[in-house]
Amino acid sequence: MTITPVELLFYAGGLFVLFLTPGPVWVALLARSMSGGFHAAWPLALGVVVGDVIWPLIAILGVTWIVDQAGWFMDALRWVAVAMFLVMGVLLIRNADAKLPENSALTRPGMWAGFVAGLIVIISNPKAVLFYMGVLPGFFDLTKVTPWDIAAICGLSFLVPLIGNLILAVSVDRVRGVLKSPSALKRMNTIAGWLLIGVAAVIAVS
Repeated sequence: MTITPVELLFYAGGLFVLFLTPGPVWVALLARSMSGGFHAAWPLALGVVVGDVIWPLIAILGVTWIVDQAGWFMDALRWVAVAMFLVMGVLLIRNADAKLPENSALTRPGMWAGFVAGLIVIISNPKAVLFYMGVLPGFFDLTKVTPWDIAAICGLSFLVPLIGNLILAVSVDRVRGVLKSPSALKRMNTIAGWLLIGVAAVIAVS
């Protein structure tokens, strides 16, 4: 492996912060958990992690090819990562009291329906697309990655969101109460926003 445990730790932290920021996956998990409990939510979580493996693979293979054509591309991507985390953090802080909407289309019963819903949500999730395509390359030198490096990156991309989503599904009643409290929601979003800005600072000075 060419990537270090510290780099993997920072990447895992970035994935965790990404999970903490409310978005389409949260909406989908909350909708299914509220309608059918954990039994309805876990297939959606599995569908989500399929996309969480596909996106980093596309990012690694695509960026590696581009870098072969333009050596300056990796440095540019690092600053794209910094900008994306900064923008996401600032927007989250500015809209810290925004409520998550409900989407009844996500509550169709059945494990297959849940799995497909999760896959669709992650593939079409702009937050995930921006993270994996624009931010992931800022954590690693993708010109030197080996198959073991790719396996480690994809493994973390699979494991961190899956654990977070399953915990969210199991504790949905408690989370639902938090999200209904405007002050608690604002505090949670503000903390997540500053964490995103902190990750941007770490990438900028690394």
